[in-house]
Amino acid sequence: MSTVDPRAIVAAAREGGYAVGGFNMHNPETTQALIRAAELAEAPVFLQIGRAIVPHLGLAEAYRMVRHELDRSGTRVPIHLDHGTYEEVFEAIRLGFDSIMFDGSHLDFEENIAATRHVVTVAHSFGIPVEAELGSIPDAAESIDWSQHYTKVEEAERFVAETGVDFLAISAGVMHGVTGAEPQPLDIERVRQIRDATDVPLVLHGASGVPVDQLQAAIAAGVHKLNADTDLRHAFRRGIEATWATGDRQFEDAMAEGRRLMIDATVEKMREYGSAGRASALSAAEPVLVAS
Repeated sequence: MSTVDPRAIVAAAREGGYAVGGFNMHNPETTQALIRAAELAEAPVFLQIGRAIVPHLGLAEAYRMVRHELDRSGTRVPIHLDHGTYEEVFEAIRLGFDSIMFDGSHLDFEENIAATRHVVTVAHSFGIPVEAELGSIPDAAESIDWSQHYTKVEEAERFVAETGVDFLAISAGVMHGVTGAEPQPLDIERVRQIRDATDVPLVLHGASGVPVDQLQAAIAAGVHKLNADTDLRHAFRRGIEATWATGDRQFEDAMAEGRRLMIDATVEKMREYGSAGRASALSAAEPVLVAS
């Protein structure tokens, strides 16, 4: 199966001074919403299979679902493994994922280097780029000790040099999920320092709830892939709840309204990230062949 090379997508974002969105799907309707948003916004996107859907469907079934929806649409965008375990990475390579993220951030630093290096060696032999994480992204909470989570510049420099990762996900004040508290300002200077020390495109997970001006400052500082899920999932939920609030309705009616609101929310993200209207520049790019 061929697709636009994920490296080319991120390289174009780096060159153009914008970020490409990495968004997770949870069922066929949310998958359709992300694909339709990419078509409407004419934007590149990473369709991400992540930690919520894998226990629910299994990695292989989730991949087949996304592959089916992409083939139906004719859209050419990467299917990306998000926060993959060591075992899932190799299953994803066998299945034909276009891009993978190995999350060894829970490991000791030396163990993370060793495991990531091996993942990179195997994935690169199949032409598949690797995203890895250094530092940690906390779950949403009202009070967080950020000193325990931030990515250290000197560790990032060594990590990239010794593993050969293509993209580095860093911790600079983001969290998984959102809270009602005032969001933590991103550590933009840390982002710049990591960019200069590593010279690879950086990724921020947990972009939901982060003010647009902060995200745009992060893009200017070296972040060229932004992952967001919670904001889009909440948009889908609003559609379901609004439909059922009108009285007894078919489940499909609620799902359709959720899909519609998620499309709108995703298009808005693409505009905020600067990726809207950028897909045409990638359409002529040479495809990369990956295992199927």
